[in-house]
Amino acid sequence: MCVLLFKFVLLPIRVEGVSMLPTYRENQVNFLNCVAYLFHPPRRGDVVGIRLAGKHVMFCKRIVGLPGEKVSFHEGQLYINGQPMEEPYVQRPCHWEHEAIQDGPDEYYVVGDNRSMDFYDHEQGRAERRRILGRVLF
Repeated sequence: MCVLLFKFVLLPIRVEGVSMLPTYRENQVNFLNCVAYLFHPPRRGDVVGIRLAGKHVMFCKRIVGLPGEKVSFHEGQLYINGQPMEEPYVQRPCHWEHEAIQDGPDEYYVVGDNRSMDFYDHEQGRAERRRILGRVLF
């Protein structure tokens, strides 16, 4: 039973790097709930594991943009379809500037919580739904 639980329902994920500070520390281990999206699609604000290559190479990021939305940053503020969004989890100064990026019909815009990093040094962008493995539990 435990093998099934940890192979198909709960998948361990280790946070590598500082892009999710202060929400998640570097080398912190959490679990993905791989059945979280059986009954509803991923939601804005969810922290998810995104598969890159195989089940063991993943990013841990927060969903900020949903399918079909335009995501932009101005003076560090996140805008969705031209409207400013509140992000209480972003606690460090951010000065990002980036023009609107349109999500496709099956794409989510994901980004880490540590926005003090330079925009181009931060792994972020669009992720297809099929690459989102699950929602981080803790």
